[in-house]
Amino acid sequence: MPLSMARTGEANVIKKVGGKEATRRFLENLGFVAGGFVTVISEISGNMIVNVKESRVAIDKNMADHIII
Repeated sequence: MPLSMARTGEANVIKKVGGKEATRRFLENLGFVAGGFVTVISEISGNMIVNVKESRVAIDKNMADHIII
């Protein structure tokens, strides 16, 4: 399922990062890599703050839809 459907506070394993090449590269540079862990800290109107690789990152719903957990 996409990261945009994850529950707040629940640790999830990233299975795949999709999208166009530029989108995948951007997300991988932020730390979203297959096998890594991601936790949703908060969500407001689809925009999310997530904890990935011990850093907090803000992403929008469109980007969250490309991350499969």
